[in-house]
Amino acid sequence: MWRALAFLALLALAAFGAVWIADRPGTVTVVWNGYQIGTSLAVALVGVIAAAIVLGVLWAIVRGVIGLPEALVRGSAERRRAKGLSALSRGMVAVGSGDPLAARRFAGDAERLLGTEPLTLLLKAQAAQISGDRDAAESAFQRMVDDPETRVLGLRGLFVEARRREDETAARAYATEAARLAPSVTWANEALLEAQSADGDWAAALETIERRSSLGLIDKATARRQRAVLLTAIAGEREAGDPELAAERILQAVKLAPDLVPAACIAGRLLARRGVVKKAARIVEAAWKANPHPDLAKVYLGLRPGDSVRDRLARAEVLAKLSVWDPESRLALGQAALDARDYKRAREAVKPLLTDRPTARACLMMAAIEEAEHGAASGQAREWLARAARAPRDRVWIADGIATETWAPVSPVTGRLDAFTWREPPNTLAAAPAVEPEAAPAAPALVPAATRPSAPVPGSVAPSTSALSSASVSAPVATGPGTPVPVPTVLPAKAASAKTAGADPVSAGMAAAALPPGSADRAVRRMG
Repeated sequence: MWRALAFLALLALAAFGAVWIADRPGTVTVVWNGYQIGTSLAVALVGVIAAAIVLGVLWAIVRGVIGLPEALVRGSAERRRAKGLSALSRGMVAVGSGDPLAARRFAGDAERLLGTEPLTLLLKAQAAQISGDRDAAESAFQRMVDDPETRVLGLRGLFVEARRREDETAARAYATEAARLAPSVTWANEALLEAQSADGDWAAALETIERRSSLGLIDKATARRQRAVLLTAIAGEREAGDPELAAERILQAVKLAPDLVPAACIAGRLLARRGVVKKAARIVEAAWKANPHPDLAKVYLGLRPGDSVRDRLARAEVLAKLSVWDPESRLALGQAALDARDYKRAREAVKPLLTDRPTARACLMMAAIEEAEHGAASGQAREWLARAARAPRDRVWIADGIATETWAPVSPVTGRLDAFTWREPPNTLAAAPAVEPEAAPAAPALVPAATRPSAPVPGSVAPSTSALSSASVSAPVATGPGTPVPVPTVLPAKAASAKTAGADPVSAGMAAAALPPGSADRAVRRMG
């Protein structure tokens, strides 16, 4: 539309000029080298225009001839670049599809056609990675490091290769350099934080978290949680040697994360030593409402060292009401009642935990109650001890396949911060159906209920009768407080004394009865 209007405007302007020249006739005379040429103005204008057109055509021909070699070279380069980009694209597709042969072939073509461009080096490195050629991959990444434009990308590749060969020193150096060159790079900041946490350099880790938070690499809630974990780690290290600094740090941690169990435990102990019992109780109660934990119950019941067993029992009842009778509160109440020798109250507190798959701690608690009330020779105590060996395991701190009774700020495997979570380890065999010990006859009480087949956990394979009689009892989750061990796979178990698949189940109960007196009470105290 606009082009048509412009053409019409130019045409009208030319017509107006022609009419204007026709209305004003004149003569143009050219004198050159003794010759005189005279013509009208219109003819002279037409001759000038024709001469300009001829000169323009001649100039274009001359320029074309002169620039022909350059044009041929440029066209060849463009075709070469187009082929290189096509090889680069196909190579990326081959890497994504996991075809090492095609990836290496296209990487070679791209490098031959395009030279050492960043994407070409990246394709070559990735092709070497999926082919298993680590030396070639590191060589390509090192070439990227030598180029200022691709230095951070090369450091990222060298970092990954160092992690694969388990060279943590080199990986840490690459991550530190990348974080220095590009502070907003996420992977470098995360790797640096893991390294600092694994070394126990909590102050440097706090600075890294502050920098990540200021750059917007992590959300505010995550930053608050991580800061609380680091402050708890500092307080845990200084609790014995420098209680003043530990108290300052732990109160900051509790303010950032009130539901962090280790922080609330340390805060409760430190404040109780100062005599600030009410504040300590509030902190522990707030954490208990969010996450009932046996460590919190232990701290809460011992806030006043001079309290009687009845005072401790009253405190346990407060915890039970705060958590709406959570299983942890029932176990804490049962232990407090056992210490107060109120066996009826202890049995009533633990009884609801025995109706559906009682855990090992619940069975040990019942064994301790029976042993304390009726003596170590009680058949009921021996039965509960036998059931504890086959009961589902209780919750522990788990991180990256490691289970421990003691919390740690970082994972011992990866160095990841705040990796431990309080949860149940995998139980591949369901517990035996609950049996009311009071209703069981005296003689059969020697037979452990765990020798009977039970329903399998959803998602697991139900063991056969022969498997139940021939497999061995699995190892406990943790060998002791603070000793992290891999989470074992629970296998179907038999009584420790059964030598063959057809062993008499009574002998299994007798083996449980051979435990030394007081073992049930010591076991439940150790687990609680």
